[in-house]
Amino acid sequence: MTDPRGFLKAPRRPVPARAVEERLSDWHEVYAGQALLPLVAEQAGRCMDCGIPFCHSGCPLGNLIPEWNAYATRGNWRAAAERLHATNNFPEFTGRLCPAPCEDACVLAINADPVTIKNVEQAIADQSWEQGFAPPHPPERLSGKSVGVIGSGPAGLAAAQQLTRIGHTVAVYERADRIGGLLRYGIPAFKLEKRYLDRRIGQMRAEGTKFRTGVDVGGAVDATELGRRHDALVVAVGAMERRELPVPGRELTGIHQAMEYLTLANRVAEGDRAASPVTAEGRHVVIVGGGDTGSDCLGTALRQGAASVVQLDINPEPGDARRDTEPWPVCPKVYRISHAHEEARGRAGTDPRFFSSATLRFEGDAAGRVRALCLTEVEPVARRPLPDTERVIPADLVLIALGFSGPERDSGLRAQLGLTLDARGNFARDDGFRAVRGGGAGAERGLAAGVFVAGDAGRGQSLVVWAIAEGRAAAAATDRYLTGSTALPAPIAATDRPLVA
Repeated sequence: MTDPRGFLKAPRRPVPARAVEERLSDWHEVYAGQALLPLVAEQAGRCMDCGIPFCHSGCPLGNLIPEWNAYATRGNWRAAAERLHATNNFPEFTGRLCPAPCEDACVLAINADPVTIKNVEQAIADQSWEQGFAPPHPPERLSGKSVGVIGSGPAGLAAAQQLTRIGHTVAVYERADRIGGLLRYGIPAFKLEKRYLDRRIGQMRAEGTKFRTGVDVGGAVDATELGRRHDALVVAVGAMERRELPVPGRELTGIHQAMEYLTLANRVAEGDRAASPVTAEGRHVVIVGGGDTGSDCLGTALRQGAASVVQLDINPEPGDARRDTEPWPVCPKVYRISHAHEEARGRAGTDPRFFSSATLRFEGDAAGRVRALCLTEVEPVARRPLPDTERVIPADLVLIALGFSGPERDSGLRAQLGLTLDARGNFARDDGFRAVRGGGAGAERGLAAGVFVAGDAGRGQSLVVWAIAEGRAAAAATDRYLTGSTALPAPIAATDRPLVA
C-alpha cells in the first residue's frame, strides 16, 4: 500500500499544461513534453488505499486504482502497467480523454482534494509503452469461430481485441478511410495525438485482428451478407445521429454541424488537406452547445485563428462546490474549465461561455451567408425565454454541437439486420448485449449469426470509459454465445448507468 499519511503530507498537484500561447501555436497535446514522473509518483502516494475504494464504482471499467497507485509511487511501472491493463484495453486513450469520474468518487473528495488519478493513469500507460510492457498478446490457439465488428471506435476496438486474444478470428469493418472512429476524426489532435492510436492499432494487427477500411456496412456492403461470413456480429457504430437546431435562418451558409467541422480539421492534421474548407480563421465563431464537443470546437477555432469565439450553453452556470442534491460519490455538476476554456480566457481574458442562453434565430446578408445570431436568456428549469433579454452577437461561422440522438437512422444497417430501436432511439438489446431483432431483411433471409450491440449504438452518447467497458462486456457475451462459456471479464451489464443521486 501507499504511505497511509501521504494525503496529509502532499497537497493535490495536477500535472501542469504547457503555456497557453505555446500550445495555441501548434496541434500537439497540451501536456506534450511535460515531466510527468516525479510529480505523478508523489501524487499516487496520496491514495488512501481505502477499505472500500469508491473510485472503482466511479469508473465503469472497475479499474484497480489503489493497486496501480501503490506501484506507481514506488516506480514499479511494470506491475503498475499489468494492473492497469487488467481492466482497461486502452489506458493511453482514457488517461487523455476521460473527464475522470473516478476522481469525483475518490474518498478524499468527501472533504478534500481527490487523487490525480487521471494523471497517474496516463503516466503508467505511457511508461508501459516506453519500457516495453505492452507487447502484442496473440492467442495460443484459434477457436475456429469468426466475428465481424462493425465500427472501429473505442467500443468496437475493445471488443475486437478481447475476442482476438481469446482465439476468435476477428475482422473490424470501418466505413472511413482510417481506423479509429471518433478517436480518429472526432477528437482533435491537441487532446489525442493520432500516433497513440496508430501504435495501438499496430499492436492489434500483430495479435491477429484484421482491419477493413472503406467498408460501408448497411450501404455498399449488405449487412446480412456480412453476417453469413461470420459466426457473430458486434455492432459498434456509435451514436452519430446529430441533433439539429430548427430555428429561422438555419439554411444560411456558414452554419455547420460540429462533427463536420472537427473531421475536416483532423484531416488537415492527418495531411489529407492543405487547409480546411470550413475554417475559423479571422471569423467571429459561435458554438451552440456547452458539452465536450463544443469545447473541442473551441480549441480548434482558437488554433485556426478565430477573431472571437462564443460558446452558448443552455444550462445555468454551475457553482464551484458540490450541491446537497449531488452528494459524494456521484459526479457533481460544478463549474469546470477545460483546457480550451483556459486557452480562450488566456487569449480574451474572459470565459467564452454564455450560460442560460438559447438561440432564437440566425441573421444573414444579401448573399445568404450568416452574419449574426440572436440569442435570449432562458429560465433555469423550463428553459423558456426570459422577456427583454434578447441580444444579437456577430457570427461568421456557427458550429452546432448539441450532441447525438442514437445511431444513424438512414444507414441501412437497421433494416438489413432487423434491428429495433428502444425508447431513446438506440439499437435495442437485452441485458446480455444481444440485439433485440424484429422484422426486416435480416430476419426474412434467416441471418444465422448472433448479433450483439456495443457502445453508444446501444447506450447512447457517453464517455470513452463506458465505450471500452461496453466493448469488453459485449465481447464476453459474444464469446459465451460462440463457445457456451467465457473467461472474458464483463465489467458492466447493458442496463448499467452512471452513479447518480
